[in-house]
Amino acid sequence: MIALLLVPLVLPFALPPLARRVVDRVRPEAALWVLTSASVALAVGVVTCLLLPVALSVPVVADLAHLIQPLEAGPTTLVMAVSVFAGGALAVTCINAVRRTSSEVRRLRAAHVDIAGLPDAGGLCVVDDTHPDAYALPGGRRSPSRVVVTTGMLRALTPDEREVLLAHERAHLAGRHHLFLAAVQLAGWCHPALAAIAPHVSFAAERAADEAAALATGDRTLAATAVGHAALATTRPRAVLPSIAPSAVTGPVPARVTALLANAPTRRLAPVLLAFVVLIGLAGASALAGAASVHRGVEIAQGELPRH
Repeated sequence: MIALLLVPLVLPFALPPLARRVVDRVRPEAALWVLTSASVALAVGVVTCLLLPVALSVPVVADLAHLIQPLEAGPTTLVMAVSVFAGGALAVTCINAVRRTSSEVRRLRAAHVDIAGLPDAGGLCVVDDTHPDAYALPGGRRSPSRVVVTTGMLRALTPDEREVLLAHERAHLAGRHHLFLAAVQLAGWCHPALAAIAPHVSFAAERAADEAAALATGDRTLAATAVGHAALATTRPRAVLPSIAPSAVTGPVPARVTALLANAPTRRLAPVLLAFVVLIGLAGASALAGAASVHRGVEIAQGELPRH
């Protein structure tokens, strides 16, 4: 059982190399779904495999299960060592997730406070600031989502480039890209290897918004020029914003511009997608097998099943 529970902890290390191939070969919208789904699935497997050894090592669990025989999960020393490691890792993960989530919420609220009271023209807020910047600020019931752009950014672009920029940021909100960013960020807090997926998901989100802006304006060259000019205009560090607020000026801009200007050849996607299916399948199968082993061990310990 212990060996089965260790498998989902190792599988996430195979995801970053696959993620690089996905963002290069798969359409941005599909890449968002594939990478985010894989990250969340593997994160669930990691948490499950950390939780089971901890549950087995807590005496109250044995009382609740009415065990009349010891639960045989493996050598006692190994089980205790794994339980201690799993308990520590789970505690660190929970504390880290709570702390960082609280920080993100505070940043999101502060960003909404900064634009509170500003005129809203169709979801667009213009901030009087000479520093060029633009971003899509997600919201909720009390604070609706907004596209925020500074006067400095508007002055730095031509009228046509402004249309591209606004179309880009609106595409972020329409596609709910902040949900993808939030999900993969949470998954990254569960396992260090999954944290390396966040930049790939962010890049896919920017590429998806780039393609939407190019489609809306009907000019891929104009879209590439606008993205490049907007990034070049941002010459100083951006204000502290929540990481789930995507922006046209972030990410590997040269790669985005190249993708807009190039007509990418058709590539074989089946091998990459098959690798993701196998990876998620292994994680799920090992977690289910481990859970089934625990369930059978509990039944044996309750005296409901014979040992052999």
